[in-house]
Amino acid sequence: MSAGHRKLLPAFWRTHLAGRLAWASGRLPYPVQIVLGGLIGRFLYLSMGERREVAWANLSVCFPELSRAQRAQLLRRHFGALGIAVMEVGAAWWGSDEALARRARIRGMEHLDAALAAGHGVILLGAHFTTLEIGLRVLTARRPCHVVYRPLGDQGLEQQIRAWRARHRVTMVPREDVRGMIRALRENQPLWMAPDQNTASRHAVFVPFFGEPAATVPTLSKLCRRSHARVVPFVQHRLPGLAGYELVLGPALEDFPSGDSVADTARINQVIEVAVRRSPEQYLWTHRRFKTRPPGRPPLYPP
Repeated sequence: MSAGHRKLLPAFWRTHLAGRLAWASGRLPYPVQIVLGGLIGRFLYLSMGERREVAWANLSVCFPELSRAQRAQLLRRHFGALGIAVMEVGAAWWGSDEALARRARIRGMEHLDAALAAGHGVILLGAHFTTLEIGLRVLTARRPCHVVYRPLGDQGLEQQIRAWRARHRVTMVPREDVRGMIRALRENQPLWMAPDQNTASRHAVFVPFFGEPAATVPTLSKLCRRSHARVVPFVQHRLPGLAGYELVLGPALEDFPSGDSVADTARINQVIEVAVRRSPEQYLWTHRRFKTRPPGRPPLYPP
């Protein structure tokens, strides 16, 4: 066995083991998934000290109106949502369409169909919620779509994820592949994007997110100018208890793009913020959303 193969073997087995565990979790009864997810969330809360500090910093900036006790409670609920998300991966990738359909309802599919009828493609405006995998799986059972993603460092895991998602009519497009995005839109395909993560790109603009300047690339506005695609907000929520999920597709944004990419990008952040406020514990607060700072602004996160 070559040195190269020996180096790749552990990564292969990690990917294989993760896949088998996800497969097994997807076959558990839904109530068991929720209970086990809550237990995983408690473990993550206790073990992920650095990410817990990041989430706390984000919540402190974005929800200054909450008391410290209220933010602490929200933080714990967030890690509970993260734990449940771990269990949901198996259901999203290997659960049957029938089982997921029983647990999820979709509102606003007519908005997506109306936007597609215009013939220029649709950008599904998403965000990084812990319910992301479930939301995409339920939606693509109705309509196949392309998904813009950030390539992973582990190529083996990335290839496996691409294969798992392709089984459910999801085509993954790297975020650097602008031509691939344009091609999907010109073929009148839905293209899911979540422009809500930090970037250090020189093309980024600082626009408010929960009142705090957030580095955001204006890609979505530029894509719409080039393709004439419509933008349809899309978000999914995990309902209380064992009620399942609700997917919400909103009306296509009017007067978008406006010709001002900064104003367009600020508007996108506002749309995402409204969705986050409905289910704040389900948003991905462990991400360093405000890592890139405007000149003169102090760092938000501990070194």
